[in-house]
Order: sequence, then C-alpha cells, then structure tokens
Amino acid sequence: MTIKSFRGLIKDLAIDTIPLSTNNGSTGYKIKKFELFPSEPGVNIGEHVVKIYSISQATATGTIDFADNTILASAYLAMNNQPVYGTDMITVFENMTFNQDIYITHKDNATGIDVNYYIELEQVTLDLNENTVATLKDIRNIASQ
Repeated sequence: MTIKSFRGLIKDLAIDTIPLSTNNGSTGYKIKKFELFPSEPGVNIGEHVVKIYSISQATATGTIDFADNTILASAYLAMNNQPVYGTDMITVFENMTFNQDIYITHKDNATGIDVNYYIELEQVTLDLNENTVATLKDIRNIASQ
C-alpha cells in the first residue's frame, strides 16, 4: 500500500488542483485522511469550508451539498481567537476510488483568511474494469455539469 500526501495553504475563494491523472488511468486513489489547520492558530476567527471535487469548479462556495456526486470530501473548521470558545473540525469523505485530477475549494465564512489543508491518498492499481468504471464516472460527472 502506497500513501501519497498533499498539503498546501489555500486562500479564501481559491481553487487548487492536485494532478493525479495518468495516460492509461490504471492508477487510482482513495482518500484516507483530510485535515485542516489554521494559518495563524489563536490569532484569527475563521469558519473554513474546504471541499474536494472530482471535477473542476467555477467558484468556491461555503455551501455543502452531499447530494452533489462530484464532492469527494468536505471539511469544516471553526475557530476563535478566544480560548474559551475552542476549535471544532468536522471532516467527511467518500470511500470512492478515482483516477483523475482532484480540485480543492476554500471559503472562509467568517473573515476571509487562508487555511492549511493536508490530504493522504492511498494509491491503488486498477484493473481494466475498475479503470473503466472510474473513468466513466468522471465523464458522467463532467457531462452532467
């Protein structure tokens, strides 16, 4: 089992791309960990909504809709610069195999500050049938947008 990790600082309303696609599509990935971390712990107030999509997005929003089958993961980090309020984080991700690029969006619903993300993906080898299914899901999702 091979684990690949990706991390970055994403600005408010930004969209990052993580290139994963290959020429033959025989390498697939599953999300194993998805976490957020404040860019300035204890300094700012933030309500971060970070989502991972299987297709490119036109805009980053703070709305989470689990009926959208292109969302692979969502994370919410609420923090306050007053220790009495603490920090809350909720992360949900799909147990799904994909073989194309993924897109990360960020919206801070409070003050518009940056946030760090950390993602671990398990790399898996896809046989021809799994490759075809993953690729067809991506094509269907793109066509439905």
